[in-house]
Amino acid sequence: MVECIFTLDYEIYGNGTGALKDLVYEPTERLKEVFLAWDARFVNYVEVAEFDRIEACGSDRAIDLVKKQIQELYQADFECALHLHPQWYNATYEGGRWQLDYSEYNLCKLPRARVVAIVDRALSYMRYVIDEKDYVPLSFRAGNWLFQPSAIAASVLSASGIRIDSSVFKGGVQHKHGLDYRPAQRNGYFWSFSDDVTRSDASGSWIEVPIHTEMVPIWTMATSKRVSSGNAFGGAVSSVGDKVDRLRDFARLRYPLKFDFCRMTFKELTSMVDKVVREEQKRPEVFRPMVAIGHSKDPTNFKTVHDFLGYLRAKGIPISTFRDIYSRLRNEGSPSGRADAALAS
Repeated sequence: MVECIFTLDYEIYGNGTGALKDLVYEPTERLKEVFLAWDARFVNYVEVAEFDRIEACGSDRAIDLVKKQIQELYQADFECALHLHPQWYNATYEGGRWQLDYSEYNLCKLPRARVVAIVDRALSYMRYVIDEKDYVPLSFRAGNWLFQPSAIAASVLSASGIRIDSSVFKGGVQHKHGLDYRPAQRNGYFWSFSDDVTRSDASGSWIEVPIHTEMVPIWTMATSKRVSSGNAFGGAVSSVGDKVDRLRDFARLRYPLKFDFCRMTFKELTSMVDKVVREEQKRPEVFRPMVAIGHSKDPTNFKTVHDFLGYLRAKGIPISTFRDIYSRLRNEGSPSGRADAALAS
């Protein structure tokens, strides 16, 4: 069975630039309208660190609109999940600009005590915003997808009650940050894990449901929309060293194309789903959750999103959240994922 889980990284730009109203509030309002028109929901990955600091420093008056929107989405049954860019927590705001602490860019490389402090603060702010003192998000997504080395962060987040990660994109490599998700290609559509997010472990307390990807020829990544959105070859870099690392990331014949509902065309979206549907026809017993990613800050063709939701409805493909499928993920565990690993990659 195929199900689509739409996830939205709800945030401004990673360097601290951009207005909340333009990059978070207004595009999410439009997305909400589109999804409600189809009685569908997305998972809202709230980047709490930046909102915490923006509110504390009073740098953007639209923070009140954003907080109200998070509450309204939660009350309307849009799943509220945890997204973290830890470089925000030591950030300072001076002269109208943010100075972020890039020494804390990767949560997974920080000492355990610091990870505990960051996670506790993030969850406290999320509970404050949605006004539910005991709220525990079901799922997590790391900033810039950096969930390696996994052991410490996975342990701390798990102790807080979080059960699902969706940071992995199979085949992904970031030389600058030491990220290598290529080993995950041997896994299926989801898998249990413990201290290594790329290694299936049936006894693990975590479940990885990766962002769906398709390995494509590298030259197909340089479409005008992905480049203009700061993806693929148009990714933002700040130094010669960054440029060299990005070139190394792309120095291969095939590259993972993410299932991105904000950046892809209708044809690209439907083609990706159609391939998985054809796999389902061969092995209908395998559960295939397809996680789609989007960003509130990306220029989005809302008609494309509307039409794509209609396509899924016409195909009889459920639009779910992690909360909807969690019991099935736990019950089926890793075996079905391993059996279908070749098809998923």
